[in-house]
Amino acid sequence: MSACVPTRAPDPTRTKRMHQPHSPPTPPTPPRRFRIAGADVSAAIAVFLIALPLSLGIALATGAPLQAGLVAAAVGGLVAGRLGGSPLQVSGPAAGLTVVTAELIQRYGWRTTCAITVLAGLAQLGLGCLRVARTALAVSPAVVHGMLAGIGVTIAVAQLHIVLGGTPESAVLDNLRALPAQLAGLDPDAVSMSVLTLTLLLLWPRLPGRAGSMLRKVPAALVAVTGATLTAALAGLSLPKVDLPSWRSHALAGLPEGPVLGLVAAVLTVTLVCSVQSLLGAVAVDKLVASRPDLLAGRIERSGGATRVGRSDLNRELLGQGAANVVSGVLGGLPVAGVAVRSSANVQAGAVSRNSTMLHGVFVVVAALLMVPILELIPLASLAALVMAVGIQMVSLHHIRTVTRHREVLVYAVTTLGVVLFGVLEGVLLGVAVAVAVALHRLARTRITYEVRDDEREGVHYVHVRGQLTFLAVPRLSRTLHLVPQGADAVVELDGSFMDHAAYESLQDWQNTHTAQGGTVEVTGRTGTRIAEPTNDSDCRCRPWTPWRNHQCEVPEFGQARGEFASAPAGASGPTGSSGSPGSPGSAGSAGSAGSAGSMRSSGSTGAVEPSGHQLARGISAFQRNTAPLVRGELARLAREGQRPAQLFLTCADSRLVTSMITSSGPGDLFVVRNVGNLVPLPGAESGDDSVAAAIEYAVDVLQVRSITVCGHSGCGAMQALLSMEPGGARTPLRRWLRHGLPSLERMASTDRPWARLAGRAPADAVEQLCLTNVVQQLEHLRAYESVARALREGALELHGMYFHVGEAQAYLLSGEVGGDEVFDHVRAAGLSA
Repeated sequence: MSACVPTRAPDPTRTKRMHQPHSPPTPPTPPRRFRIAGADVSAAIAVFLIALPLSLGIALATGAPLQAGLVAAAVGGLVAGRLGGSPLQVSGPAAGLTVVTAELIQRYGWRTTCAITVLAGLAQLGLGCLRVARTALAVSPAVVHGMLAGIGVTIAVAQLHIVLGGTPESAVLDNLRALPAQLAGLDPDAVSMSVLTLTLLLLWPRLPGRAGSMLRKVPAALVAVTGATLTAALAGLSLPKVDLPSWRSHALAGLPEGPVLGLVAAVLTVTLVCSVQSLLGAVAVDKLVASRPDLLAGRIERSGGATRVGRSDLNRELLGQGAANVVSGVLGGLPVAGVAVRSSANVQAGAVSRNSTMLHGVFVVVAALLMVPILELIPLASLAALVMAVGIQMVSLHHIRTVTRHREVLVYAVTTLGVVLFGVLEGVLLGVAVAVAVALHRLARTRITYEVRDDEREGVHYVHVRGQLTFLAVPRLSRTLHLVPQGADAVVELDGSFMDHAAYESLQDWQNTHTAQGGTVEVTGRTGTRIAEPTNDSDCRCRPWTPWRNHQCEVPEFGQARGEFASAPAGASGPTGSSGSPGSPGSAGSAGSAGSAGSMRSSGSTGAVEPSGHQLARGISAFQRNTAPLVRGELARLAREGQRPAQLFLTCADSRLVTSMITSSGPGDLFVVRNVGNLVPLPGAESGDDSVAAAIEYAVDVLQVRSITVCGHSGCGAMQALLSMEPGGARTPLRRWLRHGLPSLERMASTDRPWARLAGRAPADAVEQLCLTNVVQQLEHLRAYESVARALREGALELHGMYFHVGEAQAYLLSGEVGGDEVFDHVRAAGLSA
């Protein structure tokens, strides 16, 4: 067989076609038509049922005309929903604005309050044009979760009184104090309708069977309210019901009247409250969307395509809120802001686009104008039970566990209590203040410990510094360092990402003194990477990525004094030598590279490298000291439960392919099979290979992996050997193994089979062409295995082809046929764009 196979250019006369690998071609896509997804319709109904009573209740609590709440709800849905930057956030009159609006109405009157709302909207438009909204991202997640929980508690406590047949007070504490009396005089009819509503809300999503799956398409909120309404009507219960006001007496905005300074202060207050609440609400909605991977990955089909919800555009959201406040104020509505209750209900109800927000606004308009007789049949107790259930869901146990794990319980608790006791804005300000105080405390807190360990070297003295090393910790650091006896071996572990000049000078002076007295000092970072080794004049300076450079350390510049710190790369803070971002190799946040970083010493002669046995021992030592404590819990769980990997990853034995690195995987994620050339021998006694076949059978039948990936790479030595292999040579083990790659060579030379190439360019040379073709050929070999074929027929397994270009550090996935060619396309970040 010829050793040189020319690269074939794509035929321009071929008919272009694209479909998934080894699947029938997809039919041409029909022209897209505007269509509202069913999920958006059901979500809009659920949000509408929540927005209607809340809007009327907030208007009543502020002393404004009740129509103003409906105007704000409609404008928030239509204007802010269409123009805002958070597609799933629902805007309208918010509970956090109740106190501010009530004070304005009492001081200036309703028409002037509407004018203040218009001016506040214009101010928001100005802030949005200045693009200052992104500062909301600096807010701690614990503050956002606490805000949601506080609003949920406020809503739930208030609606509980209506559920029991009473009337809620304006403050949470007043509602709690009045609760015993309310329980003593509860209304049985109201309680029965509330219980019926809650029962339907809980049981409807859990209906079993095929009929249940069909019925569950109707939103539970609609079923619950409709069921309670029909039951109350048929039973003839006398209950308070929805009472929509007349539009004849509705007042529009007028010119502002009052002292200029007072009006300016009022406009700034409304602007601040509306903006902060809306932006925090948008951040909270992003967190809720993150819990729905279908939205992030765009896997929800809509109008013949896929919709994807990305992160909120906060500046656009501020512009949308400003426009909504201008329109609402002009039409005589309450101030508009993003409402966490409705937004969370929108996401949880399954909304997939901004159409649900806008449609809920349309429902509000229709209800206010045309559906008055129907809506006035709904018992307030049923709506209150619905709203109370949403409020309870906002106090998320998952959020509480998350903030507990990150030691943010104090911030969460203060924010929640602040929102409950004082209001949304006050509670958020309290939470931010506590979060800043906690951050400053952690920044200034440094723990310094000293111990003597007996590891691979006897009697080594360890000084461990946890936290940021600043001038505040210098006295304690100095006292601890002087506990190390003269002439002893010492290791200083810096478990932090920052060291100021004072701490650096103190540590360097001590190191110079200790080494002058005959001792040794080894300063390591969190990952075990050596910082300074004053052992000889050819100290090795290891950069953070040294573990991925085969431990080839550089020789320091001539004249570097013995015992000095090795120079750190640009951007490093102090002698830690960590310049990467958290999670990068060698940085303070990267524990994954600890096992290979080690703490290496040069062997004593210029340019010499430590023997590999010593490197191995030091690497293992660094793993036991730094990484093992971090992964011990996870490995213990895997030891108890056994391995349950999601995929079989079959790749080449090339040392440059680090499977865990290029797939961002950890222990228990991948079942890896590596061999020379990532070959999959055909099954059978003559040509098969029991080792690979056994791994495939075990992965598919026992481990029940859901996918198998064959990964080739650039510059593969096996493919080079296959190309240069002459017939009739000696039957060495390598030649006998490479015979399994001959079908790939034949496939590449064939003119009747699809041509494998990379997206956007032809293969660089024959070796790259063979590497790509080999991946496609090995996938065909996989289908010849009985266990693989059976799993594919049952739909329990997927096959993927992958190519990793070592020089580019770029991964390519086999995406399908384009123009008759098998194309490997770039792997891009998923779910990040709107």
